[in-house]
Amino acid sequence: MSLSISQQLAQFTTSTRYDDLPADVVHESKRILLDSIGCAIGGIELHKSRIAVRFAEAQSPGDTSATIFGSPVRSSIFGASFANGEAINALDFDAVLPPGHVSPYVLPGLLAVAEVDRSSGRDVLLATAISHEMTNRFGKAMDYIRDIVDGKHRMPDVLGYASSVFGATAAVTLLRGASTEVTSHALSIAASISPVNSHRSWLDHAPVSTIKYTMAGPIVQAALTAAYMAILGHRGDPAVFDDPEHGYRKFIGSSRWQPERLLGSLGSEWFFQKENAFKVYPHCRALHGLLDILVGILDQNSIESGEIQAIRAWGEGHTEFACWTTRDISDPVDGQFSATHGLAVGALRLPKSKIWHDPNVVLTPPVMDLMSRITYGTHPDWARLVATDPAARPSRVEVDAHGQTFVAELIYPKGTPGAAGGSEMSDSELADKFRLNVEGVLSRDVTERAVEGFFEMEKMEDVSPFLKSLGALSADA
Repeated sequence: MSLSISQQLAQFTTSTRYDDLPADVVHESKRILLDSIGCAIGGIELHKSRIAVRFAEAQSPGDTSATIFGSPVRSSIFGASFANGEAINALDFDAVLPPGHVSPYVLPGLLAVAEVDRSSGRDVLLATAISHEMTNRFGKAMDYIRDIVDGKHRMPDVLGYASSVFGATAAVTLLRGASTEVTSHALSIAASISPVNSHRSWLDHAPVSTIKYTMAGPIVQAALTAAYMAILGHRGDPAVFDDPEHGYRKFIGSSRWQPERLLGSLGSEWFFQKENAFKVYPHCRALHGLLDILVGILDQNSIESGEIQAIRAWGEGHTEFACWTTRDISDPVDGQFSATHGLAVGALRLPKSKIWHDPNVVLTPPVMDLMSRITYGTHPDWARLVATDPAARPSRVEVDAHGQTFVAELIYPKGTPGAAGGSEMSDSELADKFRLNVEGVLSRDVTERAVEGFFEMEKMEDVSPFLKSLGALSADA
């Protein structure tokens, strides 16, 4: 009798060992942890994160088992996981991996469990790798925001990151030592309690909801619930992934379901480390190519933002969506996705950090004024290039200044993995990004020990002290 999809995913989870991981998979897992926790600490004071910390305190008063990164507040596994998921994504500075954002949904649960259970660094790296690989494969098997059909962009009617619940669930069961059978049940339970895919509604409406495309907290907690329920004895629907008409594919709203892309070469070939793109700017990844070009033009020609007469930009094919084209900015979250606002802030050439979301920057008159002189449209080659190269983000910018028009184009923004043809962020660049994100929250000594610790995590017999060191406020005077 052939194994069900949930059984095959469970077998992958329980049979893979740290020593089975390719070197580049281990290394990328370290980089993801460094970057994601840095983003959480950088975003901990944003409104979204402050709400999440208050919710964590309300959920589990008196339970201080797990760290909320960058905060003196500690909470239960469920509370800290909720808050950390929200904080990782607060700045929209976290890495991008199909089906979209992955780390805010899959890391918080495994990190909280690892801290409480005193897991080894090798186990954390293994859980990180499995969670990202499984989620990336679900993304390939289902509808995707950048799907191209017959040479044209096809935006699915239902879209979102809900399938990240499975990578998150697998990571928790792995760290808790669950059997293959229990892990299979956990994944099936996760399918039945998965949050909905609400991304499309968010795209179409402005002002955008401050919970953004999909809240990380509820997905993180759904994964923890699924793992705990299976470990405690609940049984999941064994055919939930195998029945295309009445199973997960149907009720999550995906018109496309290609399980061969989920299961093919599972365990023998890894993809996530070749596709994971780190962000250089705290803004939607769709704008990064345009920002690279704009900053390059301004730097190379000594143009100040106040000297710009006009900017014309062509990039991702999202010109029909309200959240991407809005000029009505009243909250930092609005600015994270507006093309014209992002370019106006980019023209200021501020440090690439949380300062982009300071209300004194978001709503400053020079930014608002420059927005009125920026236009945005879809790059004419966008659909054609993306159809053959999913990593492509063709971008073109024209800047009118100094009585001239300055023009530049690119295909791959900075941060695109080298394996995909782009220019990835180096370890030292990611370390510098981490330092900038945690500035004013962690002391310099703690910061440097953290950078070293992430890159040497496999040597840790117990990650708990390390993770705890990233919670308490200890800023330099």
